[in-house]
Amino acid sequence: MSLMTIEEIKAIIPHRYPFLLIDRVEEMEAGKKIVAKKNVTVNEPFFQGHFPEEPVMPGVLIIEALAQAGAVALLSLADYQGKTAYFGALDKAKFRKKVVPGDTLMLEVEITKIKGPAGVGKGIAYVDGKKACEAELTFMIG
Repeated sequence: MSLMTIEEIKAIIPHRYPFLLIDRVEEMEAGKKIVAKKNVTVNEPFFQGHFPEEPVMPGVLIIEALAQAGAVALLSLADYQGKTAYFGALDKAKFRKKVVPGDTLMLEVEITKIKGPAGVGKGIAYVDGKKACEAELTFMIG
């Protein structure tokens, strides 16, 4: 599947503005891999306080954007449709580049393991082809 719109994303995960951090899915193989996009604009509500003089997207929100992308990939599987993916664990998180207004955050998550109601994915967020963040994400489906 490719080119999933914001409305299609909203049909899969429960997140809404201002906490929906995916604008579009570029490509996806349900339960295996997803590539999604987040256009980071100066109008993001978190920039009001992080930081007014030098706006930087909080690392925890980059991780959340990766988790939302991974959740879309998992919840697109027939067994998980209509359910919610929750954070179960976060490992090996590394931040390598600031994300600032005007950046396009490319979110790639490869699902590496699914067992029952749990899944694990390796996520990497890129800006201009350079790693901004990477982490191992564990999802619990409920």
